[in-house]
Amino acid sequence: MNETRRDIAARQTEGQRPEALATFAEAARADGKKPDDIGLTATPDTSPIPTDSAEKDRAATKVLQRGVTGRDNGADEAVDRLPDRTLQGK
Repeated sequence: MNETRRDIAARQTEGQRPEALATFAEAARADGKKPDDIGLTATPDTSPIPTDSAEKDRAATKVLQRGVTGRDNGADEAVDRLPDRTLQGK
């Protein structure tokens, strides 16, 4: 039996909560109403995107430093290295 990517994703979402941005996107696609299949447990379409926490911390630090000091130390580049759900079209 061949497991599909969706089967693997469904198995990997067990016990995870859906990402808020993904939930909003699904609601927008459903004319502003959250689909009934989206609850408190993530689906393959709303599951968190695996991301290195250290990379997220570095990006957040650079963004906050730019806001405080006004100097850009690579904030945009750090953010661009992170996965983007909107670009993935989930």
